[in-house]
Amino acid sequence: MAALLPGQTFVFAGLVERDLEAFGGHRVKPLAAWGDARPVQLIHAGGELLTCTAWQAAVMVLAPDEAERAIARYDADPVAAAEWAAHQLGTSRTAPYVAGREVLAPGGTLIFNAVGGVDWPNLPAAQRDEVKTALSQADWVSVRDHLTQAALRAEGLDFPLCPDPAVMVAECFGGLIEERGLQGAVQAMRDAFPRGYLACQFSADFGDDATLEVLAQALSRVAAGTSLGLAFYRAGAAPWHDDAKLYEKLQRRLLPGTACLFESLNLWDICALIAASQGAVGSSLHGRIVALAHGLPRVSLIPPQQGARPLKTAAFAETWEPDTIPRSVTVDEIERAVMQALALPERLLRENAAQLRTHYQHSLARWAGMVTGIP
Repeated sequence: MAALLPGQTFVFAGLVERDLEAFGGHRVKPLAAWGDARPVQLIHAGGELLTCTAWQAAVMVLAPDEAERAIARYDADPVAAAEWAAHQLGTSRTAPYVAGREVLAPGGTLIFNAVGGVDWPNLPAAQRDEVKTALSQADWVSVRDHLTQAALRAEGLDFPLCPDPAVMVAECFGGLIEERGLQGAVQAMRDAFPRGYLACQFSADFGDDATLEVLAQALSRVAAGTSLGLAFYRAGAAPWHDDAKLYEKLQRRLLPGTACLFESLNLWDICALIAASQGAVGSSLHGRIVALAHGLPRVSLIPPQQGARPLKTAAFAETWEPDTIPRSVTVDEIERAVMQALALPERLLRENAAQLRTHYQHSLARWAGMVTGIP
């Protein structure tokens, strides 16, 4: 937002206080700590905010050992879990990342920018009602995929589509990303794989032995067929995100020299790793979008236990990407999908990136004046 709305001063709000500057992020102030000094403007900057529950949010801000204890204690008791989450986060909101007009100063401006919620049909009615109230109070709402749009439309709320703001990452931070790609951890990965590499990421959902075995076999065939290395990176290290131990197990199933673990969790290092790759494979939506923004091939993976539940990576790709670009596949389809993606014309990928930048800029122009005061 700071890059897209120059000249504005932002305070970055979340659920708990964190200093993320060492990871390329910001100092975050908990929204609940504002007290009577309520903000006059609040921008929900994007993400799968509409369907993140208080229980999920409270666990994800814990250290790994604390998260394990909380899950063991509360996972089977939803009532106790909700009470614990409210205490942990300092808010009784059942969708804590969705803040309504009650947190603003009188007459304040409330924006929801490219938010998602593909799992909307599976939410409890109380949470849906709470989110609908906040959205109906907003000065501007856009959603980032067709599933979220259709679900809200069925509730009587009709909002325009806007791609995730991460589609602007190459436009806004291309120089910084290129600079990070020529030093440190990213340069080491380029040196390790002089013929190039695929940026690969898998959440903890892929950690069972059977899935790892299929992953290893598929990635081995891809590496052999392309002469590309495999750079394993973590898109995030919070509970229920990515686990370095999974990559270690996967590496042991591969031939020596096939893969390297990219250890940095710095946001700009991760962007640079993807930007310098020959393509991206993984379960992270933002990993996919960073590859998209740089005009690179990408393949998203379906977690083995996903079943029929909607998937945000698939919903985003269905909404914004040409049919010829592989979307979400199961682990046993990786080889076919990666080869298909690598064979795509560069022009097609670059044009898709440019189109989404234009879409985002047009959407931003419709509400930026509400924040800047400039028509």
